[in-house]
Formats: sequence, structure tokens, C-alpha cells
Amino acid sequence: MESDSSESYMKNGFVELSHISLRPLELSDIDDFMVWVSDPKVARFCPWESYTNKEDGINYIKTKVPQHPWLRAICVNNRPVGATSVRPNSGNDMCRAELGYVLASKYWGKGIATQAVKIVTKTIFDEWPHLERLEALVDVENVASQRVLEKAGFKREGVLRKYFIMKGSTKDMVVFSLLSTDPKT
Repeated sequence: MESDSSESYMKNGFVELSHISLRPLELSDIDDFMVWVSDPKVARFCPWESYTNKEDGINYIKTKVPQHPWLRAICVNNRPVGATSVRPNSGNDMCRAELGYVLASKYWGKGIATQAVKIVTKTIFDEWPHLERLEALVDVENVASQRVLEKAGFKREGVLRKYFIMKGSTKDMVVFSLLSTDPKT
């Protein structure tokens, strides 16, 4: 029985951090992409509903990914297990951008998201020299995602009450930030 190439780098339930990388998401990644976008556990804290068919995934990769200013697949052994993005602000707010990430549920709790966020923070300030602040908004109920950001060196700034409507409910969001001048972990 062949093992999943991304799982062959796991030891004691954890992934060797040296095998985690970021790269552009491609149409050939559709089957891996569908693993996380079709999982209701993953979509719970995301603004989108879980995908129910492959055609929607293909359409997203063909139309939305090329238009995104900075979106990368989170890979283990070059196989996508999630994605991360940075969305810049414009005008007087161009000094800041918002970080997002998503990971297939079978890879939760293995250090992958934290390592991916660390990779983003080590590169994005060089790629975008005008960027001074990278921020992330996390649902107050998503404690695991809050821990990812804390372990990656982000500072918790506070709770934005009734800040965001998602799937028909108004959500309290925790705001985190990392400045270009902060030490990168």
C-alpha cells in the first residue's frame, strides 16, 4: 500500500518543518484543493460554504487565483494541504495588509499552519517594502487559529465586537498584528 507523499514526511504525528513550503496554486492541484474546500470542518470559520462539486473548485482556481494579489498553496513535500493569502489595502491604508490561511483538517495540530505563517512573514515585508503592518482577524471561537498567530510572533491587540457577519451571524473577531519592525520568529 502506497502512502500519501505528504504523509511520508510525518514523524510521530508531526511534519518535518523543512518539508513545508509555499508556492502558487495551480489547476493541477484541484484534487488536493477539493480536500480542504469541501470539508465543513474547514469551512466553519471561513466566509465561504464548503464546496460541493469539483467544477466550483476548478472555476475558483481558473478565475479567482490569478486575480489575487498574493495567494500561495501551503505544501508538504510540494503537495498542497492548504492555502495562505495576503490581501493589501490601498490609498492611505496601503501600509497594512490582511493575512488569511486555511488548512486541510487532517493536518491540524501538526505545526504546518504556524510554519506557513512564519514563511509568509519572512517574505512579504521584502516583497512589499511599503508594507508596515500585517494583520489577521480571527473568530473568537477559533482558538487554534489564534494560537497559530501567537506562535508565529503576532501580537493580540484586542476583540472587535460584532465586527463581521459570516453565514448569517454577527461575529466577534480577535485582531492580531505583526509589524515590519517586529522580530520574525
